[in-house]
Amino acid sequence: MNVFSLADDRAIVTGGGSGLGAAIAECLVSARARVLICGRHEDALRRTCARLGARTSYLVHDVTDVARSDRLMEAAAGKNGGPATILINNAGIHLRKPAVDESPDELRQLFDTHVLGATSLARAVAPSMIEQGKGSIVFITSMAALFGIPQVAAYSAAKSALLGLVRALAVEWSPHGVRVNAIAPGWIDTPMLHRTVDTDPHRKSKILARTPLGRFGEPSDVGWAAVYLCSPQAKFVTGQQLVVDGGVSIGF
Repeated sequence: MNVFSLADDRAIVTGGGSGLGAAIAECLVSARARVLICGRHEDALRRTCARLGARTSYLVHDVTDVARSDRLMEAAAGKNGGPATILINNAGIHLRKPAVDESPDELRQLFDTHVLGATSLARAVAPSMIEQGKGSIVFITSMAALFGIPQVAAYSAAKSALLGLVRALAVEWSPHGVRVNAIAPGWIDTPMLHRTVDTDPHRKSKILARTPLGRFGEPSDVGWAAVYLCSPQAKFVTGQQLVVDGGVSIGF
Protein backbone atom coordinates (compact mmCIF):
# COMPACT_ATOMS: atom_id res chain seq x y z
CA MET A 1 0.00 0.00 0.00
CA ASN A 2 1.28 3.45 -0.90
CA VAL A 3 0.61 5.41 2.28
CA PHE A 4 1.30 8.69 0.51
CA SER A 5 -1.14 8.04 -2.32
CA LEU A 6 -3.13 11.03 -3.58
CA ALA A 7 -5.24 8.91 -5.94
CA ASP A 8 -8.48 10.50 -4.73
CA ASP A 9 -7.19 14.05 -4.95
CA ARG A 10 -7.50 16.85 -7.49
CA ALA A 11 -4.76 19.48 -7.34
CA ILE A 12 -4.09 22.98 -8.67
CA VAL A 13 -0.48 24.18 -8.89
CA THR A 14 0.15 27.83 -9.73
CA GLY A 15 3.30 28.71 -11.61
CA GLY A 16 3.31 25.09 -12.73
CA GLY A 17 4.89 25.44 -16.15
CA SER A 18 8.51 25.37 -15.01
CA GLY A 19 10.89 25.33 -12.06
CA LEU A 20 9.55 24.36 -8.65
CA GLY A 21 5.94 24.40 -9.84
CA ALA A 22 6.60 21.83 -12.55
CA ALA A 23 8.54 19.65 -10.09
CA ILE A 24 5.72 19.83 -7.53
CA ALA A 25 3.20 18.90 -10.22
CA GLU A 26 5.35 15.95 -11.31
CA CYS A 27 5.56 14.59 -7.76
CA LEU A 28 1.80 15.00 -7.24
CA VAL A 29 1.14 13.11 -10.47
CA SER A 30 3.55 10.39 -9.34
CA ALA A 31 1.42 10.11 -6.18
CA ARG A 32 -1.59 9.58 -8.51
CA ALA A 33 -3.30 12.95 -8.07
CA ARG A 34 -5.01 14.64 -10.99
CA VAL A 35 -3.19 17.94 -11.44
CA LEU A 36 -4.07 21.19 -13.17
CA ILE A 37 -1.15 23.58 -13.63
CA CYS A 38 -1.62 27.25 -14.36
CA GLY A 39 0.59 30.16 -15.24
CA ARG A 40 1.03 33.03 -17.66
CA HIS A 41 3.05 31.26 -20.36
CA GLU A 42 1.05 28.76 -22.40
CA ASP A 43 4.02 27.24 -24.22
CA ALA A 44 5.66 26.21 -20.94
CA LEU A 45 2.38 24.87 -19.57
CA ARG A 46 1.78 22.83 -22.71
CA ARG A 47 5.28 21.33 -22.66
CA THR A 48 4.99 20.36 -18.99
CA CYS A 49 1.60 18.74 -19.54
CA ALA A 50 2.95 16.76 -22.49
CA ARG A 51 5.81 15.51 -20.33
CA LEU A 52 3.71 14.62 -17.28
CA GLY A 53 0.96 12.77 -19.14
CA ALA A 54 -2.77 12.27 -19.11
CA ARG A 55 -3.35 13.06 -15.43
CA THR A 56 -2.25 16.64 -16.05
CA SER A 57 -4.05 19.58 -17.66
CA TYR A 58 -3.46 23.32 -17.79
CA LEU A 59 -5.10 26.73 -17.88
CA VAL A 60 -3.49 30.07 -18.64
CA HIS A 61 -4.01 32.27 -15.58
CA ASP A 62 -2.31 35.27 -13.98
CA VAL A 63 -2.69 35.05 -10.20
CA THR A 64 -2.79 38.85 -9.93
CA ASP A 65 -6.08 38.82 -11.86
CA VAL A 66 -8.00 38.18 -8.65
CA ALA A 67 -11.38 38.83 -10.30
CA ARG A 68 -10.89 35.52 -12.13
CA SER A 69 -10.01 33.38 -9.11
CA ASP A 70 -13.50 31.89 -8.79
CA ARG A 71 -13.63 31.20 -12.52
CA LEU A 72 -10.28 29.42 -12.33
CA MET A 73 -11.68 27.09 -9.67
CA GLU A 74 -14.75 26.34 -11.80
CA ALA A 75 -12.68 25.66 -14.89
CA ALA A 76 -10.23 23.50 -12.91
CA ALA A 77 -13.11 21.42 -11.54
CA GLY A 78 -14.25 20.77 -15.09
CA LYS A 79 -10.81 19.64 -16.22
CA ASN A 80 -9.99 17.63 -13.08
CA GLY A 81 -13.34 15.90 -12.74
CA GLY A 82 -14.41 17.68 -9.58
CA PRO A 83 -13.52 20.48 -7.16
CA ALA A 84 -9.94 20.79 -5.98
CA THR A 85 -8.81 19.09 -2.78
CA ILE A 86 -5.25 20.46 -3.06
CA LEU A 87 -4.02 23.97 -3.85
CA ILE A 88 -0.30 24.73 -4.16
CA ASN A 89 0.27 28.50 -4.17
CA ASN A 90 3.65 28.50 -5.87
CA ALA A 91 3.53 31.33 -8.44
CA GLY A 92 5.97 34.10 -7.69
CA ILE A 93 8.31 36.75 -8.98
CA HIS A 94 11.62 37.99 -7.64
CA LEU A 95 13.27 41.36 -7.16
CA ARG A 96 16.90 41.87 -6.18
CA LYS A 97 18.06 45.43 -5.60
CA PRO A 98 18.93 47.70 -2.65
CA ALA A 99 15.90 48.56 -0.52
CA VAL A 100 16.32 52.30 -1.14
CA ASP A 101 16.00 51.67 -4.89
CA GLU A 102 12.78 49.62 -4.71
CA SER A 103 9.88 51.56 -6.14
CA PRO A 104 6.30 51.54 -4.80
CA ASP A 105 5.19 49.89 -8.04
CA GLU A 106 7.72 47.08 -7.60
CA LEU A 107 6.63 46.54 -4.00
CA ARG A 108 2.99 46.51 -5.09
CA GLN A 109 3.71 44.00 -7.85
CA LEU A 110 5.43 41.63 -5.42
CA PHE A 111 2.56 41.80 -2.93
CA ASP A 112 -0.06 41.46 -5.67
CA THR A 113 1.58 38.24 -6.84
CA HIS A 114 2.70 36.59 -3.62
CA VAL A 115 0.12 37.78 -1.11
CA LEU A 116 -3.00 39.11 -2.80
CA GLY A 117 -2.96 36.53 -5.59
CA ALA A 118 -2.35 33.58 -3.28
CA THR A 119 -4.91 34.81 -0.75
CA SER A 120 -7.53 35.21 -3.45
CA LEU A 121 -7.04 31.65 -4.71
CA ALA A 122 -7.11 30.23 -1.19
CA ARG A 123 -10.38 32.04 -0.48
CA ALA A 124 -11.83 30.85 -3.80
CA VAL A 125 -11.02 27.17 -3.18
CA ALA A 126 -11.88 27.07 0.55
CA PRO A 127 -15.72 26.88 0.28
CA SER A 128 -15.69 23.68 -1.79
CA MET A 129 -12.99 22.14 0.43
CA ILE A 130 -15.02 22.97 3.52
CA GLU A 131 -18.10 21.46 1.91
CA GLN A 132 -16.15 18.27 1.17
CA GLY A 133 -14.66 18.28 4.67
CA LYS A 134 -11.25 17.77 3.10
CA GLY A 135 -8.50 19.94 1.69
CA SER A 136 -4.84 20.87 1.79
CA ILE A 137 -3.51 24.32 0.88
CA VAL A 138 0.26 24.81 0.66
CA PHE A 139 2.00 28.15 0.25
CA ILE A 140 5.58 28.28 -1.04
CA THR A 141 7.53 30.74 1.08
CA SER A 142 11.30 31.29 1.12
CA MET A 143 14.47 31.40 3.16
CA ALA A 144 13.98 35.16 2.87
CA ALA A 145 11.16 34.73 5.38
CA LEU A 146 13.65 33.30 7.88
CA PHE A 147 16.78 35.40 7.43
CA GLY A 148 17.72 38.99 6.85
CA ILE A 149 19.10 38.80 3.31
CA PRO A 150 20.40 41.97 1.65
CA GLN A 151 18.84 43.39 -1.51
CA VAL A 152 15.56 41.43 -1.27
CA ALA A 153 13.60 43.55 1.23
CA ALA A 154 10.33 43.67 -0.72
CA TYR A 155 10.51 39.96 -1.56
CA SER A 156 11.27 39.13 2.09
CA ALA A 157 8.30 41.20 3.25
CA ALA A 158 5.93 39.46 0.83
CA LYS A 159 7.10 35.97 1.76
CA SER A 160 7.00 36.78 5.48
CA ALA A 161 3.41 37.96 5.11
CA LEU A 162 2.48 34.49 3.87
CA LEU A 163 3.55 32.94 7.18
CA GLY A 164 1.01 34.99 9.11
CA LEU A 165 -1.60 34.11 6.52
CA VAL A 166 -0.85 30.39 6.84
CA ARG A 167 -1.36 30.46 10.60
CA ALA A 168 -4.54 32.54 10.45
CA LEU A 169 -6.16 30.44 7.73
CA ALA A 170 -5.17 27.22 9.49
CA VAL A 171 -6.94 28.36 12.64
CA GLU A 172 -10.08 29.30 10.70
CA TRP A 173 -10.33 26.37 8.30
CA SER A 174 -8.73 23.38 10.02
CA PRO A 175 -11.85 22.71 12.13
CA HIS A 176 -13.59 22.07 8.80
CA GLY A 177 -10.99 19.57 7.58
CA VAL A 178 -8.92 22.02 5.53
CA ARG A 179 -5.24 22.06 6.48
CA VAL A 180 -3.01 25.03 5.59
CA ASN A 181 0.78 24.81 5.59
CA ALA A 182 3.87 26.27 3.93
CA ILE A 183 7.13 25.02 2.46
CA ALA A 184 10.24 27.17 2.68
CA PRO A 185 12.67 25.96 0.01
CA GLY A 186 16.35 26.52 0.54
CA TRP A 187 18.74 26.96 -2.36
CA ILE A 188 17.25 24.69 -5.02
CA ASP A 189 18.88 23.89 -8.37
CA THR A 190 16.55 25.82 -10.66
CA PRO A 191 17.08 28.37 -13.47
CA MET A 192 16.27 31.15 -10.98
CA LEU A 193 19.13 30.00 -8.73
CA HIS A 194 21.58 29.85 -11.62
CA ARG A 195 20.70 33.37 -12.70
CA THR A 196 21.91 34.42 -9.25
CA VAL A 197 24.98 32.27 -8.61
CA ASP A 198 26.46 31.69 -12.06
CA THR A 199 27.60 35.30 -12.24
CA ASP A 200 28.53 35.55 -8.56
CA PRO A 201 30.93 32.74 -7.52
CA HIS A 202 31.47 34.31 -4.09
CA ARG A 203 27.73 34.10 -3.37
CA LYS A 204 27.67 30.47 -4.53
CA SER A 205 30.59 29.56 -2.25
CA LYS A 206 28.95 31.34 0.69
CA ILE A 207 25.68 29.45 0.20
CA LEU A 208 27.34 26.05 -0.02
CA ALA A 209 29.62 26.79 2.93
CA ARG A 210 26.67 27.32 5.25
CA THR A 211 24.70 24.30 3.93
CA PRO A 212 25.47 21.24 6.11
CA LEU A 213 24.59 18.86 3.27
CA GLY A 214 27.08 20.73 1.10
CA ARG A 215 24.99 20.93 -2.09
CA PHE A 216 21.99 22.59 -3.66
CA GLY A 217 18.62 20.90 -3.34
CA GLU A 218 16.76 19.28 -6.22
CA PRO A 219 13.32 20.57 -7.30
CA SER A 220 11.82 17.19 -6.44
CA ASP A 221 12.90 17.66 -2.81
CA VAL A 222 10.28 20.39 -2.61
CA GLY A 223 7.82 18.34 -4.66
CA TRP A 224 7.95 15.35 -2.33
CA ALA A 225 7.58 17.66 0.68
CA ALA A 226 4.36 18.91 -0.91
CA VAL A 227 3.18 15.33 -1.45
CA TYR A 228 3.75 14.60 2.23
CA LEU A 229 1.89 17.70 3.43
CA CYS A 230 -1.06 16.91 1.16
CA SER A 231 -1.18 13.21 2.02
CA PRO A 232 -3.28 11.48 4.70
CA GLN A 233 -0.05 10.88 6.63
CA ALA A 234 0.09 14.62 7.44
CA LYS A 235 -3.48 14.70 8.72
CA PHE A 236 -2.38 16.19 12.07
CA VAL A 237 -0.11 18.85 10.54
CA THR A 238 -1.52 22.32 9.98
CA GLY A 239 -0.35 25.91 10.36
CA GLN A 240 3.28 24.88 9.90
CA GLN A 241 6.20 25.85 7.69
CA LEU A 242 8.29 22.89 6.52
CA VAL A 243 11.83 24.04 5.77
CA VAL A 244 13.51 22.11 2.94
CA ASP A 245 16.99 23.63 2.91
CA GLY A 246 19.71 21.03 3.45
CA GLY A 247 20.26 22.39 6.94
CA VAL A 248 20.98 26.03 6.03
CA SER A 249 18.68 27.37 8.72
CA ILE A 250 20.43 25.39 11.48
CA GLY A 251 24.01 25.72 10.19
CA PHE A 252 26.70 28.01 11.54
